[in-house]
Parts: sequence; structure tokens; C-alpha cells
Amino acid sequence: MPALRPWAALAAAAVTLFVLSGCAGATSDAAPFEPDEEVKIDFAFWGNDDRATRYDALIDAFNEEYPNITVNVSFSDFPSFWEKRQTEVAGGGLPDVFQFSDSYLRQYAQPGHILDLAEVSDYIDTTTFEDSLLGTGALEGTQYSLPTGYSLWANFLNDDLVKTSGVEAPQGGTTFAEFDEWMDEVTAAGGGDVYGGTDYTQRIQVFELALRAEGGNLFTDDGGLGFTEDDLREFWESGQRLRDGAAVPQKRLEELSPKSGFGAALTASEMSWSNFLGGYLADSGASSISIIAPPTATSGSKDLYRQAGLQVAISAKTEHPEAAALFLDFVVNSEAAGEIFGTTLGFPASSSKLAGATLEGADKQVADYIEAAAERIGDAPPVPVVGYGTLEQKFWDLGKSLGLGVISVDDAVSQFFSEADVVLG
Repeated sequence: MPALRPWAALAAAAVTLFVLSGCAGATSDAAPFEPDEEVKIDFAFWGNDDRATRYDALIDAFNEEYPNITVNVSFSDFPSFWEKRQTEVAGGGLPDVFQFSDSYLRQYAQPGHILDLAEVSDYIDTTTFEDSLLGTGALEGTQYSLPTGYSLWANFLNDDLVKTSGVEAPQGGTTFAEFDEWMDEVTAAGGGDVYGGTDYTQRIQVFELALRAEGGNLFTDDGGLGFTEDDLREFWESGQRLRDGAAVPQKRLEELSPKSGFGAALTASEMSWSNFLGGYLADSGASSISIIAPPTATSGSKDLYRQAGLQVAISAKTEHPEAAALFLDFVVNSEAAGEIFGTTLGFPASSSKLAGATLEGADKQVADYIEAAAERIGDAPPVPVVGYGTLEQKFWDLGKSLGLGVISVDDAVSQFFSEADVVLG
């Protein structure tokens, strides 16, 4: 791949979280589209040097088809990325094209900060996406963004540690109680050096699966909470066995941060999104890692779903909507994108991007897992509420406090709902 371009620097100034307001306006000021006109567009994304190198190669491929469109790029880590976007919204100007997250869809779409893609539909092919994946970037029937790929919630096993423990590997899709028992056995065999896993009740995604197994969701279609205090209390109480010794002590995890227990080869299992496999292999040093379906609260339920959180959107104020749309289409649809990115942006969401991907090694393993879990995949959940990222972090922080023993379940539930009252207004 070619050398990195000189990326524009992003200031990581601390910005207080606020609710975006006001209307950003549409593209009425944009000049008429001239296909051969020399134009420049800005593109921003979060990620690391590896992702930057891949985007560099993708832009080279894009310019072979559109040499007149110069793409200026900037990138940062995830928190700094959104701090910068909030600052830009306050000042009136987002990048022409930028990586987006479905967690922010309501926050940016409702005030009119991102473009309705129907305005540039002649330049973007959406027929390559399944309806459920299109829905992850749509709000009230309007398509605002498109996914680069998707992931499924999964359970990862360090095959080396499982073998050393002498405990037979679990099957996918067990009950939570059965999986807790397996974790207990591995922890006992590990003698304090290896644990069966982490306290998965810290993750809002596992709570979401438990709700979906019973026909519910985290949020309602109109942007409210889809569960009660009793629902959350029952879920966190179910993790007491894990906190009593089946899972790795939270204090040990705090000492390892930012690396996870699984990444540090301290735990034999961990639940996360399927596209984490490559990172886990690199961090843990494991010779192999298995992916199995996570435990389920109700056998036969459709609790899994395609999580297409990483999206691409266009600023409603872009001066070059057509050029921006051509680039967005290339990112999400081109075979070149499939070839260059593989599954690093999630399993390719569009059929045309998938056609360009060579699935081997870790990519093939992720593809095989998604195929094996197909019968358990249900409809996409409602669009996350404004402030979902804040609620997700609060959930995790309270879960860690439970693990450290510094808070009761009742107090944790009370604090979460107090935070939700503030976030949801």
C-alpha cells in the first residue's frame, strides 16, 4: 500500500456534551454539478494508522475513476472525533463526508445536520443493501447514512487457555446459567492465573440481548427506554455469581486497562462484536481463537441482530453534494473497498463490496460465524436514543462499580435511571 498522506491534525479539546440544536440547512447554496470540475471535499474518520493506510489506498483507487475530486482527510480516536464534530456543528460546518455512528443518528439527523441521501440518490446505489441494514441509517423513513459493514454479538474463546484448563469448550447458544457454570470450572482450574471470563452483566449489549429474547428492546421507536427498573435490577442481580468468583476480579481488570482480560490472556472467554477477532488475536498472542454464539435467555429466540454502527454520512451544508455522494458510494459499495478493508470495518454490508473481499484467515472465520448464527438473527432494534453513548458508558461504569463492591444493585439501578432522566430530558 502507498505511504500515508499528511493527515490534517484534529484538536482533542475537551468539550462538554450537549444536545445539538438548530437547523443546519440543506444544500440550496451548492453550485450545479459539473462532472469534470476540479473540486475538493473533506473526509473525516476515527481509527488508527492501519485504518488510515487502508483509506489512503481506497482514495487512490477512487481517484483512478474520479481524478478531478480531491479528498482531504483527517482522523483521530473515537472520543476526539465526536468532540470535533460537536465543535463543528456549533460553528456551522461539518466535513463534507465523515464516518458516522448509528448511536448519533437522532442527534444529528433530527436538527438537520446531515444530508437526506434521497437528494443525491442518482449517485448512490442502495439496492446492494438488505432492508434491515438500510434501516440502521434511516430515521422516520429518511435515509441519512449507509453502513460500511456489520457485526454480530459473539463469544470468543482462547483455545490455548481452554485446552490448558482441561475443561471441555462450551457450545454456542447455551443458557446463561450453563455458561456461568463453565466459567466457574475454568476459574477453579486456573488457580488464580486464568479465569473463565469477565462479568458480562457490565455490558449493555448483553442486557439488550436478554431483553430481545423476551420480545423487548433497549429503546422504543419514539426514543424512550424500553425497560423498567425491575428489568435492570433482575439482570444485574443475575451477575452476582460472576462477581462472587466465577469471573476475573474487577480489580485485576482495572490494573490491565486499557487492555481487556481476554486481550491480556487472563480470561478464557469474552463477549464482544464479531469484528474484534483480529484485535484479540494480536493482543492475546493466542495461537487460535474460536467464535461461538453467546448465551441466550430464551432458546430459539431472535435476540441477535446485525449491528451496523459504523456508517458514512454527508454534511447537509456541503458545497459539493454530488462529489460527496460519489465518494460515499465508493466507500460503502466499491469492490475496491471490499478488497482493501476486508472485514476491518465490519462484515461488508453491501453485496458489491462483499464481492471484492477475499475472505480468508480471521475474515473467513468471522464470515463462518455469521453464517452459522443466521437462524438466530432478528430484526434491527429501534434507532438508539440521543445520548446513547453516555448511557452505554454509564452502564459500564456502574457495572464495574458493582464488580469492585463499592455500590449495591439498588443504588446502581437508581443511578442509571437518574442519568437516563437527564439524557432523555
